[in-house]
Amino acid sequence: MKLPGTGRTSPQGDAGSAAPGDEHGPLIATVGEWAAQDIDPETRAEARRLIAAARDGQADALAELEDAFGGRLAFGTAGLRGRLGAGPRRMNRMVVSQTSAGFAAYLLERSARNDADDPPSIVIGYDGRVNSDVFARDAAEVMAGAGVRVFLLPEAGPTPLTAFAVRHLGVSAGVMITASHNPPRDNGYKVYLGDADAGSQIVSPADIEIAAHIDRLAATPVSGIPRSTDYTVLGPGLTSAYVSETAAAVLAGLPQRPDAPGSVIGAGTPLTVVYTAMHGVGSDIARRVFGAVGLPRVVPVAQQDRPDGAFPTVSFPNPEEPGALDLAYRVARDVDADLVVAHDPDADRLAIALPHPEERSGFRRLTGNELGLLLGWRAAERARAAAALTGSQPSGSLACTIVSSPALSAVARDYGLDYAETLSGFKWVSRVPRLIFGFEEALGYLTHPDIVRDKDGISASADAIAMVRELVSENRTVWDLLDEASERFGHFASAQVTLRLESMPAASALAARVRRDPPRELGGVKVAKTRDLLAPNAAEVPADVLRYDLEDGSRVMIRPSGTEPKLKVYLDTFGDEGSARKRRKAAERALRTLETAVRQYLEELQPEASGA
Repeated sequence: MKLPGTGRTSPQGDAGSAAPGDEHGPLIATVGEWAAQDIDPETRAEARRLIAAARDGQADALAELEDAFGGRLAFGTAGLRGRLGAGPRRMNRMVVSQTSAGFAAYLLERSARNDADDPPSIVIGYDGRVNSDVFARDAAEVMAGAGVRVFLLPEAGPTPLTAFAVRHLGVSAGVMITASHNPPRDNGYKVYLGDADAGSQIVSPADIEIAAHIDRLAATPVSGIPRSTDYTVLGPGLTSAYVSETAAAVLAGLPQRPDAPGSVIGAGTPLTVVYTAMHGVGSDIARRVFGAVGLPRVVPVAQQDRPDGAFPTVSFPNPEEPGALDLAYRVARDVDADLVVAHDPDADRLAIALPHPEERSGFRRLTGNELGLLLGWRAAERARAAAALTGSQPSGSLACTIVSSPALSAVARDYGLDYAETLSGFKWVSRVPRLIFGFEEALGYLTHPDIVRDKDGISASADAIAMVRELVSENRTVWDLLDEASERFGHFASAQVTLRLESMPAASALAARVRRDPPRELGGVKVAKTRDLLAPNAAEVPADVLRYDLEDGSRVMIRPSGTEPKLKVYLDTFGDEGSARKRRKAAERALRTLETAVRQYLEELQPEASGA
């Protein structure tokens, strides 16, 4: 019989075959076949250890085998992401090789379909996670063996650099080996397309077509996949180009002193900035960009400044997670910092925190929605300033995901700009026509779409540092600026409610129950409009998302998580009467009322669901 993911037929008497009467015989045989052709000694030995432990009756070993070999790691619009380990449902050299062979086949097929004269080309980058460099070399060898022209980055670097390289080099596609801010034992395979896709992440139907090629090639022996070392390792010029182009874009958009044209507001103002790379790959290139822009030198969090795939000082390397910034706050207190800047390990996300008297740590981190509002406002100001030079009206689009705060829509209206809400994911944000700024509430910002077509924590952090420096030069704070935004655009308050359930199907079932029995009112406020993104023509791509707009301007978004057994609810309220303080209090009071009502509504639909 053929064994899933190996392409081989189970022989009699193989070391991994089952003993007569063994009820787990087919599984053991599958694992043995995988181990027999595994090109990585470490995962090969892991598979064989698990076989031995399972035969000894160790339930945890059997459970691990059933999970790791009970299917295949699904390829989707985010590529691949999963735990390191042996088996087709883990990230390992076998899966990366098969995936690369399938992706190469897709690129060759697309090239032939388009009657291209030259073979397709690809740039491959990788971060500092465990095995990222190994997986990148495997991908390069397999792609080159298939006849794709390959450019491999010379060292570990941030995701924005690979996204930049796709456009800068004019290649057909890109691959970034990263799991971004996932737990330490994860890794992933992120895919971009060039040409007409302009360096954006893949979307359907490309993901479906690539997955079909991967499935086809996964049914053949890995030993039969051609490999070649005939690929190009790039030099330092790519990083230098990213630094110079990013710095030039940031500098061109910085506001100038009205009394001294050509002089940037805040230039020369002292500013103490603490920076953490979160054990990732952003530090060197970020500091080069900061220097090229003329921003202050940062004080690094030394323990987190160099790449380390073990992430020894954080349990979860994500700036959003509680406790992730504790070490940075400690350094910031020691040096009396004006600002804390934090990247996630592949530097595509950004968090900033500033001194705040009400916080025990002494610092408060801005939410993704707050920073998205401020950076979007700056983008609108840049558009207005550029238009003023030609005597025209500001043009372009501001965009965010549907689960992000709608505050950006108020900015767009104020400046006469277009506004778009996309499905979750930067693969959609980056494709908005005439985009000048985009963000998602999960700390992702695209401040200069002409340079990179994906979220970029490095360019965003340069703009954020410049913004804080301008405020300090005017004896103001970010908190003052947020108050000014509330007075100009209205105050938007946001929160999330997460219901943890026993399984992903249970989360989808609860969403279906909401769809069948939708709320008519929440907290005494009537639902004015309902939108179901699974309905025909409701969205460009159908999505399991429900939106409820209330009569008082509040909004509720409900969707099951695509990766965990959770139902996620995004709440937004609005206040536009009185001072900034009154608007904030009114919006936050409405938010608390709405959260209570939503929890009660969901508990009535699913009494056993537990809130989080």
